[in-house]
Amino acid sequence: MGSIAHSLRHPSSSSGLWFSINPSKRWGEMFFLLYTPFWLTLVLGILVPFKLYEDFDELGYMLSSSALAIPSILIPLIFVGKADRGMRLKDRYWVKATLWILIFSYVGNYFLTHYYFTVLGVSYTFPAWKMNNVPHSTFLISHVCFLFYHVTSNITTRRLFRWAIEATWILVLANFIALLETLAIVNFPHYEFVDRDAMYKVGTLFNAMHFLVSFPMFMRIDGTPGDPWNLYKVAIDALGASMLVTIILGLWRIFQSPMVPIATKSNALSQKCHGF
Repeated sequence: MGSIAHSLRHPSSSSGLWFSINPSKRWGEMFFLLYTPFWLTLVLGILVPFKLYEDFDELGYMLSSSALAIPSILIPLIFVGKADRGMRLKDRYWVKATLWILIFSYVGNYFLTHYYFTVLGVSYTFPAWKMNNVPHSTFLISHVCFLFYHVTSNITTRRLFRWAIEATWILVLANFIALLETLAIVNFPHYEFVDRDAMYKVGTLFNAMHFLVSFPMFMRIDGTPGDPWNLYKVAIDALGASMLVTIILGLWRIFQSPMVPIATKSNALSQKCHGF
């Protein structure tokens, strides 16, 4: 917690600036921001308004989500930024940021999504290849979304001057992004839930819990001049953020009643006997 507090006070030794003073980190943040209009246009300008997803099968969802995520890795890999020339691949900021988000979104999608299943009663109804009952396409889409959210948090938080203001801003931004995520989810016809009003409230809070942890932790990557992170440290940090979110959601599940009944073995057996 002390290191997180330090990152809020000195996020990259560049308070008052939008972008990092670290050239590689600055280039990476700019790239991820400039890449955002591409995938947003594909989703909000083509797929959603024309409802092309209605004709998708498993392969269609996989290809469309891959078209959103894969270029975010291939483009900086092929067109190397000026700041990254001469640097080893593993030392470039965009590689570290990509790894951090991949790990965090992997855990969030394939494991933490089940809190939404059990507590909020949500379910996916579109055709998809899945692991742990979670579509692979949602993991790919989450990757570019999370990159945008976290880079936006970086540059806006860095612009602020005092740690108390920064902490308040992270709280506000986390809840705002969480609300946007909830609005997008509830308006997708193949994402079902039990109670719409409760989904707006509790679902938004669930999303915000992720970002309240991840925003300040993600900002720490290469945040101190002269102290670059290696990929091992990036991976450990992302796993630590995932574990902290898991604990928070787990405590919510333990101490708060779910929105839908959670079937137990005894209940299931009783229902079967009653059926006979």
